[in-house]
Amino acid sequence: MGADDTVKNRTQQVKGKAKEVAGQATGNKKLEWSGKRDMAAGEVKQRGSKLTGS
Repeated sequence: MGADDTVKNRTQQVKGKAKEVAGQATGNKKLEWSGKRDMAAGEVKQRGSKLTGS
């Protein structure tokens, strides 16, 4: 995994957090949970890359 993938994973986490906060602010649970899923997916990808040493 290169630097580009690391940036993509981190970007996914940041976008997820933004969606989560927007969902909380508007009372939109669907948007909030979508953001949480995006954050979790980005974290899993990031941790996976650390384990593989790429």
